[in-house]
Amino acid sequence: MASTYTGLGTQLMTTGEKAGTWGTLTNTNWNIIEQIAGGYIEVDINGGAQTTTLSVNDGTTGAALAHRVINFIGAITGNQIVTIPLDVETFYILKNTTSDGTDGYTVQFKYVSGSGGSVTFAGGDRGTKIVYAGGAGDDATNPNIVDATSAFVTATSTTTLTNKTLTSPAIGTSILDTNSNELVKLTATGSATNELTVANAATGAGPTLSSTGSSDSNIDINITPAGTGNVNLSADAVQIGDNNANATLTTQGTGDLILNTNNGTNAGNITLADGANGNIEFTNNGTGVVKFNDAAYNPEATLTFDATQDWDVQASPVAKVTLTENVTFDAPSNPTTGQFISILCIQDAGGSNTIAWDAVFEFASDTAPTATTTGDKGDLFSFRYNGAKWLSVGTTLALTLS
Repeated sequence: MASTYTGLGTQLMTTGEKAGTWGTLTNTNWNIIEQIAGGYIEVDINGGAQTTTLSVNDGTTGAALAHRVINFIGAITGNQIVTIPLDVETFYILKNTTSDGTDGYTVQFKYVSGSGGSVTFAGGDRGTKIVYAGGAGDDATNPNIVDATSAFVTATSTTTLTNKTLTSPAIGTSILDTNSNELVKLTATGSATNELTVANAATGAGPTLSSTGSSDSNIDINITPAGTGNVNLSADAVQIGDNNANATLTTQGTGDLILNTNNGTNAGNITLADGANGNIEFTNNGTGVVKFNDAAYNPEATLTFDATQDWDVQASPVAKVTLTENVTFDAPSNPTTGQFISILCIQDAGGSNTIAWDAVFEFASDTAPTATTTGDKGDLFSFRYNGAKWLSVGTTLALTLS
């Protein structure tokens, strides 16, 4: 009985034949098997639309289909079809490194006949596929070739990993969503030492986003929207501060800090103006008012006595001073039009100290009240500034203070 051959060309010798040649033929079979196990070959399919038929050379090495890895090369100018015989049953690693001017031409790998499935490299796909050829043994009428790439993780595969642990993976420039749209973009910084840490939490605690694992100390976390975009925090309350430390809400640079609601549509503003001597302004919307549900006050400041009394009414709008001799109040410093101020003048134990006023103070009928001269008694004076004069709005004399 004569020898037969497998679909990939290995020779099956019968008992008693090939006397004296078994060693040579067996070595050839081993070489074919070695090619099948892991051999690499390039197949040039350059040219226009055409069909390239790959065959097996029975009993000899070198046939393209007797190699595990087949790389399609060449400059193609049309869609290509590569066929294999019906009796080939194995798997291949196919590579497509062909080139074309438009990236529009496909490379299809299929059986020479039958209506079974095939595997196709799309136009521009310079990737790698793992394919299984079922052959006639799979279905004699519809020999099938299956793309098994999805069962493996490759450099270009789209693979769903379930319950897999990735230890320090090197991720490229982006992470895509399930629709292959960019979800998170990742960029690298040369010689980076500071990183972002995302940590989950047990019941009752929130997950954290931190830079605490960075090599440097005191590292900020920067959130930078595109253009005029905003940072939106969808929460009923936003807390700031670190472990009971004082918290500061500030601007980065010379802009004012403005607080409002509804993106400023229906609200007044609280504006902390930037710059030296900057104001804090309350601007109501429409007929809105500034409402204090609890006491609002100016702490009483104690002035250092001076015979020509200085008074900074911006720093100390409510003040007291103990008179140790006669006094004349100079024009107050740092006034603001519309401002109210008050001063409590207290006689020392000896009393008899007189009070005079700069011409900027205006009393009814241009006459200042006569101060109480009794020791330890107090006189209270209140004024409103009209931009030029401090107008008296009230005087109460001879007050017992304790």
